[in-house]
Amino acid sequence: MMNVEQIVIYAVIIGVGYVIGSIPFGFIIGKLHGIDIRKVGSGNIGATNVTRAVGKVAGKVCFALDFCKGLLPVLAVNLLTSRGVIAPTWGGLGPIVMILAVVLGHMFTCFLNFKGGKGIATAVGGVAAIAPLPAVAAFLTWLVVFKLSGYVSLGSIIGAISLPVWAFLLGVLNISGRLPLMVIVFFVLLALVAIWTHRSNIKRLLDGTENSFKK
Repeated sequence: MMNVEQIVIYAVIIGVGYVIGSIPFGFIIGKLHGIDIRKVGSGNIGATNVTRAVGKVAGKVCFALDFCKGLLPVLAVNLLTSRGVIAPTWGGLGPIVMILAVVLGHMFTCFLNFKGGKGIATAVGGVAAIAPLPAVAAFLTWLVVFKLSGYVSLGSIIGAISLPVWAFLLGVLNISGRLPLMVIVFFVLLALVAIWTHRSNIKRLLDGTENSFKK
């Protein structure tokens, strides 16, 4: 069990992660271009809507920033664990808690009345810090689906679903280290969250009304 010190550390992880995740880079980029990103396109503050509303370069910058706000905090937790600040017994949990915190911060940002984005780029950044090869494989899956279909949402859904599959397969094949079952289960949870956050996109995909970059 965790002692009081460890409970405080995890409380700090959650708080810091949430605040970092809440930084609305898409909104900030839009404002720098004289646009309230929440009032154009899908109203989402993520890279896809920024790309449509501002341009490809701005969209890529937004994705990179959202990715980094997932990657860097988790790397910091890994560093603290390696130095013994976070108990090794709970070392496997620290990065997961941080990923959850930054993703929830992105989805429910305290800076925009708790209305944010879907958190895919931020989640990918966090996952890349603990499972680089599965993260790359899931990203390539997203890229292939997006290039073939033109739908970012479809690529995001399938990419998220593929993450636990890739993590398991790459571990079994000894291409990457075998991840703890807790991490695989967490990846399944992330996939379910991705499906839930894209539920309106799924409906539009089924109706044939989803926005496509091929149109």
